[in-house]
Amino acid sequence: MAVVETEAQPVGPHQELAEALRELRRAAGEPSWRKLSMLIRGRDDLLSGASHESVRAAVNGIRVPRWETVHDVVVVLAELCSPPRDAASETARFLPLWRAIHEGEAGALKSFQEIAHGGWGGEDGNWTPELLMGTLVNPFSAIEIHPSLAVPHKPLVSEDLWVRAMVRFIEEQGAEHAMRVLLHTLKGDYVGAEEGSPYGYHSPDREAMEMYAGFQYGCREILRRLRREPNLLADSIRAMRADEEMSRDDRAEMLEAESDMSLMREVMIVTPDTWEEVSEEAHHMVFGYLVKHFGPVGRPGLPDAERFRIVWRIPEPPDE
Repeated sequence: MAVVETEAQPVGPHQELAEALRELRRAAGEPSWRKLSMLIRGRDDLLSGASHESVRAAVNGIRVPRWETVHDVVVVLAELCSPPRDAASETARFLPLWRAIHEGEAGALKSFQEIAHGGWGGEDGNWTPELLMGTLVNPFSAIEIHPSLAVPHKPLVSEDLWVRAMVRFIEEQGAEHAMRVLLHTLKGDYVGAEEGSPYGYHSPDREAMEMYAGFQYGCREILRRLRREPNLLADSIRAMRADEEMSRDDRAEMLEAESDMSLMREVMIVTPDTWEEVSEEAHHMVFGYLVKHFGPVGRPGLPDAERFRIVWRIPEPPDE
């Protein structure tokens, strides 16, 4: 009886590399081994000059290929796909797969230079090892930074888990790599960062949050004064109409709001007792009547009186 020899099947990281290569070949229309070898050998910018047997062995996982062979096979297959895939992105995707065969899990992670120049990955919506690692090593994920330094947030992991993750990261990748990734994260390129949002100091909603907090403080101060000065609203309206420094745009906006009779009826009944019964639009109108200038002058975390400055249309009388 004849003995049929079978080719050994790859396992572990080698199997993952072979499966990824086979998927790419299918996406390229299953070109023959000889065609792939011919395309590789016909180009001066590729690295291996791989024969058709080397290409077949690499894609089928018969033996672990050299990186040069994987690189060249990926480049030509990416360009044969319809639509073509970006060759640089594909080779960047395959390099960690190839490294993992020789270096295990540590080899599957991007180097610092790859993160710095190519990003964390995950553009397809899937978590990559780098995204998970970047989240764990970011101190922002482990601690609630003082509100004067960062946007308040709920930590994703405990401090102990963050420390353990950093220790393992250093053991597997080396202290220099870990420190460079940490510094890179702290300078702004962190998992979840948005363009123009430096680490920990800004979020797209930060200004809106600041304005809302200021408006709430201003409303509390308005109620405090209305309790002491029953005629304050009427006096402030007269002061606003006589204010020659008021900008044309602000005056036009106020006049437009005053044309809404239902809104003005709400404004005219505003007292500390009716404040919660009228609309937020009425609150804004009263704010505009009573307050000439308003804005933040101190950092978040300070008491509201130190954080915001109110310039009243009618100066507040001294305490008796």
